[in-house]
Amino acid sequence: MTSLPIPEALGPDALAKLSLGSPKAVATGFPAVVSSLAHAWSVAGLGRGTRALLMLNQYGGIDCTSCAWPDPDDHRETAEFCENGAKAIAWEADSRRIDTAFFKKYSIDELGQQTDYWHGQQGRLTEPMVLKPGSRHYEPIAWDDAFALIARELNGLASPNEAAFYTSGRTSNEAAFLYQLFVRQFGTNNLPDCSNMCHESSSVALPETIGIGKGTVKLDDFEKAELILILGQNPGTNHPRMLTALQKAKRAGAKIVAINPLKEAGLLAFSNPQEIRGMLGFSTPLADQYLQVKIGGDQALLQGVLKHLLARGAVDRTFVESQTDGFEAMKTGIEAADWEQIEALAGIGRADIETLAERIAKSERIIACWAMGLTQHKHAVATIQELVNVLLVRGSIGKPGAGVCPVRGHSNVQGDRTMGINEHAPEAFLASLEKEFRFAAPREPGHNVVDCIRAMRDGAVKVFFAMGGNFLSATPDTNATAAALQNTNLTVQVSIKLNRAHLVTGRTALILPCLGRTERDRQASGEQFVTTENSMGIVQRSQGKLDPASPQLLSETAIVAKLAVATLGARSTVPWGEFASNYDSIRDCIERVIPGFDRYNERVRKPGGFYLPNGPRDGRYPTATGKARFRSNSLGTLELRAGELAMMTIRTHDQFNTTVYGLHDRYRGIHNERRVILMHADDIRERGLKAGDVVDLTGHYADETRRAPRFLAVEYDVPRGCCATYFPETNVLVPLDSTADRSHTPTSKYVRITVARTEKS
Repeated sequence: MTSLPIPEALGPDALAKLSLGSPKAVATGFPAVVSSLAHAWSVAGLGRGTRALLMLNQYGGIDCTSCAWPDPDDHRETAEFCENGAKAIAWEADSRRIDTAFFKKYSIDELGQQTDYWHGQQGRLTEPMVLKPGSRHYEPIAWDDAFALIARELNGLASPNEAAFYTSGRTSNEAAFLYQLFVRQFGTNNLPDCSNMCHESSSVALPETIGIGKGTVKLDDFEKAELILILGQNPGTNHPRMLTALQKAKRAGAKIVAINPLKEAGLLAFSNPQEIRGMLGFSTPLADQYLQVKIGGDQALLQGVLKHLLARGAVDRTFVESQTDGFEAMKTGIEAADWEQIEALAGIGRADIETLAERIAKSERIIACWAMGLTQHKHAVATIQELVNVLLVRGSIGKPGAGVCPVRGHSNVQGDRTMGINEHAPEAFLASLEKEFRFAAPREPGHNVVDCIRAMRDGAVKVFFAMGGNFLSATPDTNATAAALQNTNLTVQVSIKLNRAHLVTGRTALILPCLGRTERDRQASGEQFVTTENSMGIVQRSQGKLDPASPQLLSETAIVAKLAVATLGARSTVPWGEFASNYDSIRDCIERVIPGFDRYNERVRKPGGFYLPNGPRDGRYPTATGKARFRSNSLGTLELRAGELAMMTIRTHDQFNTTVYGLHDRYRGIHNERRVILMHADDIRERGLKAGDVVDLTGHYADETRRAPRFLAVEYDVPRGCCATYFPETNVLVPLDSTADRSHTPTSKYVRITVARTEKS
């Protein structure tokens, strides 16, 4: 096994390059416009970049490849995108190219010593490449030869379960549906996907309470809400278009409460770049109350809220008695909770918790929004269920201006799950799939992401196929994941750009370059479009208009179809060729397999697409009792040992997931360096350090330790005993075996670490 090509140290001049300013108190405005245009024009070029931006999120245009925040139902602005969307579209529409000469010049070891940012700046992949056993350089391979190689490896396995098929959240509905169909016809449910690492806790918590694993609100509900709770989310960086909805809500009279360990500009105030006032610097204050909860303390905070609501009798009795069950058991557990323990775990005093509870008690229309700040904890499922308990107590589900709003991070992560990308798919889905395609679908649960890494490590998975994404950088315990990938016979990456997962591989590796969502998809029956599903269950079309980066690129749908033909041959009667040539035929099958997609091809061609059915939105709960269900959960304890800090991983303003667009975190005032640790000033001094010191981070889990060397200590407004670092640089510290109860999501938002000055060598 070779050394892992993962850079893990600051450059010698990092401290000199680091620039620190004051954190911003207002998000977007004119600087966001400048940044958006600068990224689009510098990366994609003036003409190509401008054209891509003007098509972004328009009717019949390109659905943004960044976050899954919905577009307005009834109109589109000329510039219907945010800064992050502009960066994402520029990244995909890049005018630079990677070809055979590039891989002749650089070995995978040399590429591995470059940063993730550098990788993304090299341009679009243009032809299929293979890394042969023992070689350190990729070389070109014909498409047919690539599919034949994969088919030989797959068909040579002792069991279909010795292969795993990962999916990124940007894959279209059509490609995802074909992908899971191929995988299940091959004979396995090993379909790990990015949901396993982000919102899986929501997908477990919500069906047990309201009957479905999705949000229940529409975009216009924000203007009807009296109170909006935002927990564990940073919309200014991760979902900037959400700020427009929050501004409209404030102007309509809503109150907003932000609950997050860090003060984020996007939760403080918003300058709307669509308005002249916003461009001139005038802003709308957002958060009426800001609670800097301790990392992992949200469940305690919510139990305190419930305790106060129950004590003052702020219960919607009519709603609770007619539409819910489990109330008395929940009430008994909450009344037994101890205020001293609640305050200690939350890091918030009782008075502030009761102030929040009073806001809730005086509101009937409440929306609760959350993201990974809630889902990536040991007690994530219980925390989300406590939040639903709060809404149920007040009757704030199934009415206008009220409900749950898990804000998904990737453009089609919710759609992929709807299409069957699920290692443990519902029986009804599998039965319907069998009826449509006349085969016996496997029933044995497959591997989620963490199980997949373990299986590769242990030799139980020998072929790893990734439909998009950057598996190595996105997953926990980077060294363990790297070693697991290197223990396979074959790794295959369907990709648009170079990333670190191409450099840590099985004995043989393939890079299969695909069309981006911005590009024309010409198939035998003509130009095609694909569809996606956003955070609010809207299915809409997306059609690229730019010329492809290379004539050798295949669509994801075509890649799956050709792979299926090469692998399954006469074993499959599925018309793969027809599916690849005309995506309408895929949608016709989806319509027959998945409820809610009736008249799919007709309805998705209408401006704005269509909503999928959502029972809880209308006051109908597909649970075992037909009612919404209160859940009782014991208060999870999170204990740090002497000298330890609770670390959470976060994104900079210049990245989306593992994609790094630049080296600045504008809203937090941190520039030119990513290997930093944000710490409370007292925690820095308590360790005999000072701001700017170079420090080593050591992660602690059970009897294991993990190390991330050479970070710069930065003073920041974060609760005592807590700290923050950027993802994916500190994924190396996230233990593979530390996962959320029942959802198995890695606990990237609660890692126990110690910090010490780096010894001079």
